[in-house]
Amino acid sequence: MIKLADVEQARRALQGVVHYTALEHSETFSKLVHNDVYMKLENLQKTGSFKVRGAYNKILSLNESERKKGVIAASAGNHAQGVAFASARAKLDSTIVMPEGAPLAKIQATQNYGAKIVLHGETFDEAMSYARSLQQDTGATFVHAFDDEQIIVGQGTIGLEILQQLPEVEAIVCPIGGGGLISGIAKVVKERKPSVQIFGVEAAACPSMEQSLQHNQPLKVSLESTIADGIAVKEPGPLTFDIVKQYVDDIVTVDDLEMARTMLHLLERSKLLVEGSGAASLAAMLHEKIPLKEKKIAVIISGGNIDIHFVSRIIEHGLVEAGRFAKISTLVTDKPGQLNRLLQIVAKHQANIISIEHNRISSRVVPGQTEIELSLETRDQQHIETIETELKKAGYHFSRKT
Repeated sequence: MIKLADVEQARRALQGVVHYTALEHSETFSKLVHNDVYMKLENLQKTGSFKVRGAYNKILSLNESERKKGVIAASAGNHAQGVAFASARAKLDSTIVMPEGAPLAKIQATQNYGAKIVLHGETFDEAMSYARSLQQDTGATFVHAFDDEQIIVGQGTIGLEILQQLPEVEAIVCPIGGGGLISGIAKVVKERKPSVQIFGVEAAACPSMEQSLQHNQPLKVSLESTIADGIAVKEPGPLTFDIVKQYVDDIVTVDDLEMARTMLHLLERSKLLVEGSGAASLAAMLHEKIPLKEKKIAVIISGGNIDIHFVSRIIEHGLVEAGRFAKISTLVTDKPGQLNRLLQIVAKHQANIISIEHNRISSRVVPGQTEIELSLETRDQQHIETIETELKKAGYHFSRKT
């Protein structure tokens, strides 16, 4: 049975170990969603996510015999780093089972904290099943990613911090994977201030908690591919399910495109590097999934562990979607002066040319022609359409590539 006193004790124990993360007010996002938005920046937490709170609290609870046998955990990445960091600090051995497709950045970071890494399965659930079997063979203590009282108590310290940082808070929006984070926060906040509304946000590709609540029992759902690997959990635990059912007001979902857009907004406007699951809560606000106006809302930015190569793809996609980047391909006669004529039209409308490619060998290109592909930096969709209109007037047949 989780008690407020346990969370308060955990908070004291975690002082000097984890960061007391900022609750930052955002003028930009507040105006966009017509609420006062305060971002709880757990992406700036040690190990890059909130997970270290619960992991360290769990390891603190182990007795001497359990410590000697070490710990084992399953994780898509963030819990892995939290357990590895906490184990290294407590000077005990840790083994982490991660899905084979786990982001390389998270695998390397976990190894750097001193954990032994075992890659197994395609999903978190498959990794966890294998970790359970290893735990039985070794006798190590299994550190569950979410369905454990000590884990939930540790995550609940975020709720205490929010109430201290923003006593007038009216709502909290929190991502949900297995439910450990929202369970801890909701338990603390609802018991301290019942008027605060708690909203959970799941990835549309894996809405396990939402589906479980609809069927009134923990339910396993199918998992589609998603950029939010941190909350891609196919089945919530019985403990987190019961707490969410009791304390959480509503659950909504966001899709990958909505999270990707939000990641780019956070990077460009707030200078914050955030992973897909970390952006889920704000994505729900920006895409009007939360039915609140003129409220003081704390939005949990849960993690920032993201592969840098994936960041570049997010940026590129966002630029295309916003009309700030375009690729235009056209066929011209393979004669001197044709390229210059094309570029004069582009220059007239002040688009910045990033690259030019000539292609004379293609099934689309007949002898005597060449294909020219222009990569352009543009202002917006209207700017692109203006350039395309001018190209049509000049007699060009072209296609826009995305």
